[in-house]
Amino acid sequence: MSLLLALAGVIGGLALLILGADRVIDAAAELAVYLGVSQFVIGVSIVAVGTSLPEMVTSIIGAAYGAGDLVVGNIIGSELAQITLAIGAVAAIAPIAARRRQTLIYGGAMLLAMVIMLLVLADGVITRGEAVLMLLAYAVFIRDLYGHTGGAEVVEATVESPQRPREALPTIAVGIVAVAVGGHLFVTGAGTLAAVLGLTEGSIGLIAGVATTVPEILVAGMAARGGETGISVGTLLGSNITDPVFSLGIGAVVRPVVIADPAVVQLQGAYLLGVSVLVIGLLYTQDAIGRRLGVLIAALYLPVVWLT
Repeated sequence: MSLLLALAGVIGGLALLILGADRVIDAAAELAVYLGVSQFVIGVSIVAVGTSLPEMVTSIIGAAYGAGDLVVGNIIGSELAQITLAIGAVAAIAPIAARRRQTLIYGGAMLLAMVIMLLVLADGVITRGEAVLMLLAYAVFIRDLYGHTGGAEVVEATVESPQRPREALPTIAVGIVAVAVGGHLFVTGAGTLAAVLGLTEGSIGLIAGVATTVPEILVAGMAARGGETGISVGTLLGSNITDPVFSLGIGAVVRPVVIADPAVVQLQGAYLLGVSVLVIGLLYTQDAIGRRLGVLIAALYLPVVWLT
């Protein structure tokens, strides 16, 4: 029974995380448009950061419970899923023809964020001081990366219509509650599931990263369906900047994140970094990434089975 309850907690928690984050992003962005907030601010805060809400909540709750391996595993798993499965999914909707300059800027910052994450994890712990520096680094990324138009592009691709406060606020409140409850269920369920199955929390977090990356895939898919594949790539790579430094850092601010086996995490991170370099290289050198190449990129996720 404990196995079934734990599995139900993990699945139910992930579902609430995804649905709650989706509601919060949509309603908050539409409310901000109604209130006259600039599209730049909406794009780089509500949409860009909001799509990483499941990872952020998991990081905060996981850190509070002392589940450092689950927190880090979920971040790495989400990163890997976005750079492989998500790119493949977007390519299945429409060929990806990212601008070279955009690929260099977003891709370079993404790789830098991953390197920062691996460096702070090398000794097996992220202290509060390191976490604060990670958050400051993310603030610099936001300032330098998005410019004055990137945020507007993201908003145009995702916001359907403005919403009045009386319409948006209840949706935002329900979404936040769903995310909080979902995060709690996921973290506690994952801990129990790991104990029952004899797995590590890091392994469960790594695999569950596929689910927590759904909001990014949805936003990128919407942009690709509208013919804005450049925006969809920016959304995916941008989230891969947010998660290693901001999502992970915000959890370590609550409580230092400690991992049991830094060597395993470094192996997982090295594979993530290698795959990311390869995919960015393809985005830069290819005129477009179609379905066939998208399938090959998606297949790069499969070795995750051996990394757990």
